[in-house]
Amino acid sequence: MILRFVILCALFLFIEFYSYQAFRTLIKIRWVLVTYQVVSLLILLFIIYSFSQVDRSVGQTKQFMFTTGLMLLVYVPKIVLTLVMFGEDIIRIGASILNYFIYNTPRKEMMPERRKFVSQIALGLAAVPFLSLIYGIFEGKYNFKVFKQTIYFPDLPDEFDGFKITQISDVHSGSFDNPEKINYAIDLINEQESDMILFTGDIVNTHAKEMHPWLETFNRIKDYKYGKFAVLGNHDYGEYVTWPSEKEKDENFAEIKSLYGKIGFDLMLNENKYIQKGADKIALVGVENWGANFKKAGDLNKASENLHKDDFKVLMSHDPSHWEYEVKKHPKNFHLTLAGHTHGMQFGIEIPGYFKWSLAQYIYKQWAGLYEEAGRYVYVNRGFGFHAYPGRVGIMPEITVIELKKGENVA
Repeated sequence: MILRFVILCALFLFIEFYSYQAFRTLIKIRWVLVTYQVVSLLILLFIIYSFSQVDRSVGQTKQFMFTTGLMLLVYVPKIVLTLVMFGEDIIRIGASILNYFIYNTPRKEMMPERRKFVSQIALGLAAVPFLSLIYGIFEGKYNFKVFKQTIYFPDLPDEFDGFKITQISDVHSGSFDNPEKINYAIDLINEQESDMILFTGDIVNTHAKEMHPWLETFNRIKDYKYGKFAVLGNHDYGEYVTWPSEKEKDENFAEIKSLYGKIGFDLMLNENKYIQKGADKIALVGVENWGANFKKAGDLNKASENLHKDDFKVLMSHDPSHWEYEVKKHPKNFHLTLAGHTHGMQFGIEIPGYFKWSLAQYIYKQWAGLYEEAGRYVYVNRGFGFHAYPGRVGIMPEITVIELKKGENVA
């Protein structure tokens, strides 16, 4: 623990030292530089103090999210500055070695001075994440996007050709602070002409009471001809805080499960049901959370009891790692899995149809959008809400509309 603290302090000092070099190279006014140092120190002390006050019995609070946002806003740009300035120092050291051993340069002139234009480039590059993170906090987190995806299946029952499913995921209602924006998102959901809506988990951050102010808002989601269904996400189990007793934890979990019913969704707990349309039917399967690195309450075998391999199946499973480790090769043949969980890390670069990148891809093989293997598909929703960092940069909150079509996929 002490070693970790020492390493962390050394890392912060390293970042602070090099980010200061960029300002010192460009600014020669002493009081401005002193002000920069004092403000940097105060911000660092505030961040350390705020995180030291985190109450494990309460979980994420508005203060925690503010501090997380402030830390990213300050230190992501400083990391950019550090990389550029440290890179310049490596070149300067290399040049000084050449000067000493090859050119016999006098010792005083051996090390080249810092170049002003390098500091200008560093500050210009650092401004990009700084401005992006500000945008993410004030605008991006509520910049809801509707993603439409058509998927072809050769064995889709005829009556379900053109069947549309709206998916939402990762609401995290305890993070919301703008009723007008959430109502706008509900309107967007209702505007989609779908046959069914599926909610793939994480209705709260931890406590059932987080959803109480939003029950009326989410009850505005219209009824769907073929139903409204949901599964649990990892946050719904209340496992990221310290509870006074198991009884209180169990009571909170029971209330969280009831929240889905209070907004009109049927919660599926390792179970299935047939959706009938005309003479045809498909199987809807819902499992509890199963994650490679999170709670494994999902039981796919139990959830698919009495189903046949030839049944067309749509599976709701919160964590996409479940698809990677269990679902995609399961003998029951799950045609389409709908997941969420990753949020796309709420930070990345995405140009629809051309390019997408996020740190999430180094943790999850399937992290945003549609993936296929051997004719089986998983769609990972980017999330409706936000958690920890109170914003979104590049990876926007998502409402998904998936259309099932009969035929061969042309992709």
